[in-house]
Amino acid sequence: MPYNRSQAVRYAARWWAGYNPAFSAFLDDDCTNFVSQCLFAGGMPMAFTGRRDRGWWYRGPREQWSYSWAVANSLRRYLPSSGRAQERDAARQLLPGDVIAYDWDGDGVWQHTSLVIGYDRSGEPLVAAHTPPTWAHPWPFPHRPKRTSRTKVGFLHINLP
Repeated sequence: MPYNRSQAVRYAARWWAGYNPAFSAFLDDDCTNFVSQCLFAGGMPMAFTGRRDRGWWYRGPREQWSYSWAVANSLRRYLPSSGRAQERDAARQLLPGDVIAYDWDGDGVWQHTSLVIGYDRSGEPLVAAHTPPTWAHPWPFPHRPKRTSRTKVGFLHINLP
């Protein structure tokens, strides 16, 4: 099944301000869980391994999910290493359904993920995210309190057929 970018974006539109009851909600830090749900809704197949530190999967509550499903740093590292995403140099190279990751303090640990849902009038991506709920927001998050001059951003183009 090919990756359906518009389906990933439709899922984001449906759930950006709430929580799908079919999945656990990580109320204090749900950004990557939300992005993973969007990717799954778009047709990215789970890679179940049974080990939380391997693959990309969700099986239910009570920690039945991989770290890459719910932890920003793990998803950021998993997508390119698995061949499911390709690094891009600039936000404008992304398409709806792609992922942007953020390392707020530049320490090499990624703390946030968002899903590209469209573009503004100048061609810059707009994103959806959780924690906090965000829809059609400019991707740089210029006024985000956690953003610093050392913030690093990773642009991940989903690479599935």
